[in-house]
Amino acid sequence: MDIRGKNVLVLGGYGLVGQAVCKQLMAHEPARLVVASLKEEEALSAQAAMQALYPNSATEIVPAWGNIFVRHELKDLHPMEIYAEPSLRHKLIADTFNQLDDEVLTASFLYLLITGQIEGGKPADIVIDCVNTATGLAYQNIYQKSQEAWKLSQTPDATPEQHNEILERLLIAQYTPQLVRHVQVLYQAFKEANTQAYIKVGTSGTGGMGLNIPFTHGEEKPSRVLLSKAAMAGAHSLLIFLLARTPDGPQIVKEVKPTAAIAWKAIEYGPVATARGGIDLFDCPPEDALPINEALEHRSYGIPLGKPLENVYIDTGENGVFSLDEFKAITTLGQMMFITPQEIAHVVVDEIVGSSTGKDIVSALDASVMGPTYRAGFLRDAVLERMTQLEREHGVRSVAFEFLGPPRLSKLLFEAHLLELSYPTMGEALKPSPDQLSDRLWQVIRDNHDLRARILSIGIAILLPDGLKMLRGPQVKSENADGGWVDLTPANMKRWQERLLAIMEDIRSEIASRDSSSEINRTFPAARFWIEDHKFDIGEIAGWLFINEEHGLREKS
Repeated sequence: MDIRGKNVLVLGGYGLVGQAVCKQLMAHEPARLVVASLKEEEALSAQAAMQALYPNSATEIVPAWGNIFVRHELKDLHPMEIYAEPSLRHKLIADTFNQLDDEVLTASFLYLLITGQIEGGKPADIVIDCVNTATGLAYQNIYQKSQEAWKLSQTPDATPEQHNEILERLLIAQYTPQLVRHVQVLYQAFKEANTQAYIKVGTSGTGGMGLNIPFTHGEEKPSRVLLSKAAMAGAHSLLIFLLARTPDGPQIVKEVKPTAAIAWKAIEYGPVATARGGIDLFDCPPEDALPINEALEHRSYGIPLGKPLENVYIDTGENGVFSLDEFKAITTLGQMMFITPQEIAHVVVDEIVGSSTGKDIVSALDASVMGPTYRAGFLRDAVLERMTQLEREHGVRSVAFEFLGPPRLSKLLFEAHLLELSYPTMGEALKPSPDQLSDRLWQVIRDNHDLRARILSIGIAILLPDGLKMLRGPQVKSENADGGWVDLTPANMKRWQERLLAIMEDIRSEIASRDSSSEINRTFPAARFWIEDHKFDIGEIAGWLFINEEHGLREKS
């Protein structure tokens, strides 16, 4: 696609790859480039760098900052500030674990950022995600929090407040629900913003190395936390793969996954900084040596020298700073080695504009997964025929067991089955008024206690024609008629007649086209056999509804 004149959002725009991507984008003259980062100073710094490099560009360069995994009101808080305050923890837990309703969605900073609903924003046509999502989620260290919770559970005098806090902190560390919610928010934001392209710069979690990775980030080899990062990276890739197959998602969905150390940002001499600040120098003269056991008991020892550790270092961005020999060790042939951020940025932008780089893992997954087969399609008729034979032998109809779910699907199947029992063809079901249709189906329910029991026993309630009373079994799986009650009201009958009319019009248009080639799918038996009016085939009707009402098409057409 053409980047020129588009509104582009770069998440993680201050980072090593993010800045390289922004530089690549500027050559394509987007109308607006939003450089988003975690901290305000980072976003402003990245904006200033871009404006200095491209002083004559017509592109509007806009900074944005905040934590994209929380609601807007929490975006500028450090995670420890959120964890320390019960009311904020409760909001974070609710936003992660509750159903994704409008309140949760529109509170999300990421949703508001993509849809352009904050700070004079505009909907993003293109989103490039350079945030290391897997690291951000996995390094909450669920293992440590689980150990703390277990230890507290064994403490007899622990207070209810302590139990509540450790439980809430453990819930907050559950990274799979956070990843799922993150992708759900992305999808809904893309739909609202009509985003046309989403490119993720992902990670393998281990820089392309295996379980024998010697850079442990912990005492174990390999570290559980590091493998959790790899697990999150893989889960994220599969969710992006599903997003790419979603018809109403962005037309372009890709992931570029570097499998090497990414370097470098700068080579300097100066204070050696960590994420928590500088390293203070301490000394321990030989005459102050302690016995091992005694030394290990001291939490703080040594003489402060009053100055920071300074040395030559290479800044590799997210991975921190390395000494000369650390960098030499990690990049030696046969170790992690490295890739430059500019090479990654080239691939990202090339994929957007339509060049085939061969580095998009979504396309690789599409090409290598096993999908439906000719043999399975050929055998489908045999399956359907055998099940129909067994139905006749046992005098039953195999309609729904509520295993496919949600209950709305079983509701639709049973409503179609009631129509099937009442009328020989779809066309016949269009003749009575909705009130007459309602009375007819209610009579079937009244007279057929076995059918009634099969519906009620799987958790599907039956709403009577007056819309005021219902029949139910020991369980009701839906809170409303649309979600999962067999609805006998005239209003729902009118809706069914509209559906049947639409289905029949689809069939007739396929037949009237006089196109007997393979151009038309002809999924309905009636269309396959050129019959304009046909008996009910409730499974095929449900399939039509899944595609046309539920927007459940298998993949982009």
